[in-house]
Amino acid sequence: MTTVIAAIVTALLVATLAGWLLTRRSGQLRETHSESAQGAGSDAVDTADLGLSRSGPTVVHFSAPWCGPCDRVRRVVDQVCEDLGDVAHVEIDLDANPATAQRFSVLSLPTTLIFDVDGRQRYRASGVPKAADLRTALEPLLA
Repeated sequence: MTTVIAAIVTALLVATLAGWLLTRRSGQLRETHSESAQGAGSDAVDTADLGLSRSGPTVVHFSAPWCGPCDRVRRVVDQVCEDLGDVAHVEIDLDANPATAQRFSVLSLPTTLIFDVDGRQRYRASGVPKAADLRTALEPLLA
């Protein structure tokens, strides 16, 4: 009996640790440093159909109607865009635009991308980003 309880406790600890490791980066904005982020080279990703702003940075987030956390991203991004003024927000439905999601290597929902005024991808987050992190990333792009 003690062996069974020890096995169950061990399994729970391992599952908890695995869950924590898999979600610890959820929502963290990461700066992108690829050729496509620089907007040059043959690997540049076409952003013409995204509807990016020409007067300021744009937050693009991939979502789907069945994605619960996507609603939270929408609320956070809308609030930050309203607070900062000249930041555009584009939401792309993964189900309706799978080719666009594939082009930007979107593997999970929600995924948020930040583009500068020149159309270069500057930041990326999987999960729900914090409003403070979005502001910190966007403010230098407004200058």
